[in-house]
Order: sequence, then C-alpha cells, then structure tokens
Amino acid sequence: MLADRLFPNRTRRATTKTSDFRTIFCGSGSGNTDGSAIQSNSSDSNEQVKIVAVGSTALQPLVDAAQESFVQENPNYQISVQGGGSGTGLSQVEAGAVTIGNSDVFAEERDGVDASKLVDHKVAVVGMAPIVNKDTDVKDITKQELIDIFTGKITNWKEVGGKDQKINVVNRANGSGTRATFEKWGLDGATPVQSQEQDSSGTVRQLVSQTPGAISYLAFSYLDDSTQALSIDGVEPKEENVADNSWGIWSYEHMYTNGKPSPEVQKFLDYMMTEEIQEGPVKELGYLPITMMEVERDHEGNIK
Repeated sequence: MLADRLFPNRTRRATTKTSDFRTIFCGSGSGNTDGSAIQSNSSDSNEQVKIVAVGSTALQPLVDAAQESFVQENPNYQISVQGGGSGTGLSQVEAGAVTIGNSDVFAEERDGVDASKLVDHKVAVVGMAPIVNKDTDVKDITKQELIDIFTGKITNWKEVGGKDQKINVVNRANGSGTRATFEKWGLDGATPVQSQEQDSSGTVRQLVSQTPGAISYLAFSYLDDSTQALSIDGVEPKEENVADNSWGIWSYEHMYTNGKPSPEVQKFLDYMMTEEIQEGPVKELGYLPITMMEVERDHEGNIK
C-alpha cells in the first residue's frame, strides 16, 4: 500500500470487526436528515469510532496515508477511505450517508448540492496537468493547442510538432472533480470532444502509458515516469508554479462534513493539518500545503 512506503516501520493494526465500531456519519451540528447518523460528543479514547470518507480520487492517496498513521496513534478509530469522484463524495455527505465527502471542487460549484448544509475543511492544494503517451514526442504545447486537442480541432500529434500519430483523448467521468477543474482552468470552459471516459486516476495513468497517441490529465499526486506531463506555454507543471498561480490548473482539496463535525471527526480533520502530515505526506505525494500558496481563489474563481 501507498502508506507502507511512507511509514515502512509501522506495525499494522489488527482488523477490528465492523460491528465493534460506532459509525459517525454527521457532525454534532445540523444535517442529520433521516435519523440514521449516530451523534456523539464523547471524547472517550476507548470508544470505538468508524469514519467513512468518500469522493475525490485525487485526494484519496493523501487521506489514506494520513489515516494509516492516525489509526496507529488512535487504535480506537477505523477509517475507510474510498474513491468514486468528487460528485459522489459531495452528494453522499450531504445525504448523511458518509462522514466526510472528499472533493477537488467547492460544493458551490456542484449542481444539485446544497452547499449551505456542508462545512468545508481545506486540507491541501493539488495541481493538475495534461499527460501524454511518451511516444508522441511532445513535451510543451500552447494553451490554445491544448484546447484544440481536447475539442477535436487538432487530431494528429504532428500538428503540434510531434509524431505523425492520431491523438486519442481519454477523458474523466462526469462527476470527477479533476475533470471539472481541468475543463475550467485548462480548457477555459470548452466542452471536450466525445471520447472514452475513466473514473479512476490510476486507470487513466495506465491507459495513457499503454495507448499510442493518448492524452489525458491527472493530479500531480499521480504523475510518474510512465507518462509525459506537458508544459503549457513554457510553464512546467510544478508545485512552485502552482503556488504563484503561473500554473493555473489547480484546486483546493476539500474534506466536507454535513454540519459541524463531531469531536471525534474533528480530531482526524485537525490531524490532517498537523506539521506531521503537511510537511510529510502532503509534500511527498505531490500536493502543496495551503500555507505555501501565494494566492487564494474562491468558488467563483476570483484571485486574491
């Protein structure tokens, strides 16, 4: 597992039966609409607590790594981290079906989600970059060329200085926060051409690495040597370029709760912001601590 590489000397905790744990779906504030969520104000360290975090696959590696070390220090917790996309995370936490909804986008940006019910906990920033199969022989394109590729106006890599090879666009599924961010900031809101869609970042990376002429996009946390990340207008997809917004394709990583979180959930959210996590897994996995950002951006895209 990813966290095994980050914490090689840890001892894995024995699995506790799910029935021994009390699942906390909502916070201690408003948002429990059907009575199924279990509330608690107890801080008893012996009480068993289960937290379910669902949503963004871009944020998943960070939350998974953090929960591994957190549970080592707090063995009464069982934390399940699942993907499914930002849209799934937001809708499920709003419905009270999960404890935390992980998202790459603000709740206000997602149609059908009542953001007023949710409390935003920003835990990091992540850049996103277009990636291509290495055999395309392309490393840098203009933003307009990027838009033209994804909208089907450019269909061969030789049109942007690469091989005489057909371009194969791989998109993300609807509901993906990575897709929403990429389309908004990478494509200036343009609608991509119809193409195959994938909802898993890991699957996208594998597909692009194995498919001649393929192009897609990934969060920095998924970039590796199996594909070529593209520069845009000479600007490389690096953390320092995200920090000053010279690389504009980035988003906050949000962990939403339905209302004010309970003390047990808040304890884990606070842990996400500790130096141990912000200076450890956040940086090691390709995210940026929010404190590194030289700019702020709201849900309407306004830069401060």
